Amino acid sequence: MNEEMEENEEVAKLMIVFRSAPYGSIYAFEGLENVLIMAAYDQDISVLFIDDGVYAIKKGMDTTATGIKNFSPTFKAMEAYDIEKVFIDRTSMEARGLKLEDLVVEPEVIESDAVEKMMEEQKNFFMF
Repeated sequence: MNEEMEENEEVAKLMIVFRSAPYGSIYAFEGLENVLIMAAYDQDISVLFIDDGVYAIKKGMDTTATGIKNFSPTFKAMEAYDIEKVFIDRTSMEARGLKLEDLVVEPEVIESDAVEKMMEEQKNFFMF
């Protein structure tokens, strides 16, 4: 590919939304894999945690009863991939009794009305 073509390529705006509990299904784990894979291709990625998806980034999850390894600490890898647009819905977080210090990453807390606006601005979004 020549340089002119590379310069004219538009970087896709993608939003990955975590809204399902992280254990009991593969959605959150697959979502994390997708985030890291897409970031490797220099996409403009936003990550949003809402509803039970906020548990995906909770510190100290005891997953022994599920038989699944706790993958929440792996969300820290987003920083290594330069994923800076990480958000959490305030209402979802507070309804589940969580505070920022309870999380493995430091997302920006946003209000519920901002969630809808953010989704409208994305070219593509994926829910897990």
